[in-house]
Amino acid sequence: MAGGDGLARARRTAARPVRAAASLVGFPEQVNDVAARTVASGVFATAVTALATRQAWLAAPLAYGFLARVVSGPRLSPLAQVATRLVAPRLAAHEKLVPGPPKRFAQGIGAAFTLAATGCWAAGAPVATYVLLAVLALPALLEAALGFCVGCQLFGVLMRVGLVSEATCEACADLWGPAAARRRAAVHAG
Repeated sequence: MAGGDGLARARRTAARPVRAAASLVGFPEQVNDVAARTVASGVFATAVTALATRQAWLAAPLAYGFLARVVSGPRLSPLAQVATRLVAPRLAAHEKLVPGPPKRFAQGIGAAFTLAATGCWAAGAPVATYVLLAVLALPALLEAALGFCVGCQLFGVLMRVGLVSEATCEACADLWGPAAARRRAAVHAG
């Protein structure tokens, strides 16, 4: 019997790192738009800095940030940590929760661009790196300054044409209708 207890304890102990790693993976169902716009501001500033100073290597930390946000939301992204822990709480009066899946999709697009830019930099093609960073800077600016998420709009188009299931983001299918109004009221009441 004691041997069985030891085996059970060993299994529980072995499972702890798996559970801990699993808690790092995932993306929030709702995202604070203030935090998202703050992250976009940081992305824009970094991309423009890379372009203005001809520091193509800055594509690599941008790529890490996008990958981290796709995999784990704000948990592993230093920029998202600043946005969610420092900036957004100070602007709580302006909080606006938006559906998470379109934001994750947008982060995936950013990851694709910055990974390609990092690959170009590593391959010794700085001009291609700068072109990709310049293209990335425009949607980042639109999100930061106007709250217009290009990737989110593309996500909506993909939902409308049936390439993304409505089940992926039920809140996205009804952003302004009665169900959305009830969700917003519940968030502000609680």
